[in-house]
Amino acid sequence: MSNEGFVIMSNEVTTAPASDFEFGIYTLGDIVADCHTGNKISPKQRLDEVVAAAKLADEAGLDVFGVGEHHRLDFAISSVPVVLAAISQVTRRIKLTSATTVLSTIDPVRVFEDFATLDLLSDGRAEIIAGRGAFVESFPLFGYELEDYHRLFAENINLLLELNKHEIMNWEGSFRSSLKDSEIAPRPLQQSLPVWIGVGGSPESAEKAGVLGTGMAIAILSGSPEPFQELAATYRRAGIQAGHAPESLKIAITSHGYIAETSQQALDEYYPYYYSYRNSISPKPGQEYSVSRDDFGQYVSADNTMAVGSPQQIIEKILYQHELFGHSRFMTQLDIGGLPYAKVAKAIELLATEVAPVVRREIAKKNSR
Repeated sequence: MSNEGFVIMSNEVTTAPASDFEFGIYTLGDIVADCHTGNKISPKQRLDEVVAAAKLADEAGLDVFGVGEHHRLDFAISSVPVVLAAISQVTRRIKLTSATTVLSTIDPVRVFEDFATLDLLSDGRAEIIAGRGAFVESFPLFGYELEDYHRLFAENINLLLELNKHEIMNWEGSFRSSLKDSEIAPRPLQQSLPVWIGVGGSPESAEKAGVLGTGMAIAILSGSPEPFQELAATYRRAGIQAGHAPESLKIAITSHGYIAETSQQALDEYYPYYYSYRNSISPKPGQEYSVSRDDFGQYVSADNTMAVGSPQQIIEKILYQHELFGHSRFMTQLDIGGLPYAKVAKAIELLATEVAPVVRREIAKKNSR
């Protein structure tokens, strides 16, 4: 097995060792009424179930657990570091990440200090996935202008990475007060916090992540994965040109997903909740999702990124995507639309026990040829 990281040269993709391939799940903590019963759980129960899912994922052997940030009454999670800190106390080894931190509307100093504290509480398991966010409710809530959407993120990601390097900071920018010999405390247990940039499809964002040398998490929630190949190539090319070691340029693929014993069971159980989720929660209010059950079968077909199906189908999808991207992490959002916790728990177990071992074995075989 090769010990080298992956590099794209023309159309060639070489990959990291299979032992480095990570599996994770993430949640946004949405609160949607059950499509069959009409019942809606409380924010308290939702958070309890998020913590329980993280504990199960840790015990089952998954590698990463992510929590997303929203500032709406139909989501239970607005304070990501608080939720991850609670999870850190009931888990032992799983990495804990935001998914994502909306960095455009939060003070990078506060972000760094919160996640450094989480890192200490979790014995060095904290990570940050920073993004602009598809939802924009945090802009008026925290007093920012949407017209500054891109400039805010650019300034804040640069500041966050500098905070990760220096205990004492001197800095000036356009949107926050300057730092003059400012002590940035506490420092994390890790030498520095792992930082990823979440990317939805923008080549400029991929290039920025490469230049900065962060990880890149590509959100491919549905559709064909092939168009996203150029994002991976752009990211790696920019990173190498900026002087970053190829093995440090890590890609994660994130998607919606659900796993059941059979394909039919997965489709039958997941579709009503996915349909309800898409029509209840949208970054653009009034945007109707009207895909029929039959059409939804095409949305989760073999050439579609959405990770819904039997364990074997999910294995095939991940391995196919690995051929395209040479990524080192796969994360899926399982618990959407009021899906009962018992079904989420079963999907977590299938991902950990039936999908992950086979994918790692097949990657190892490929790398040993």
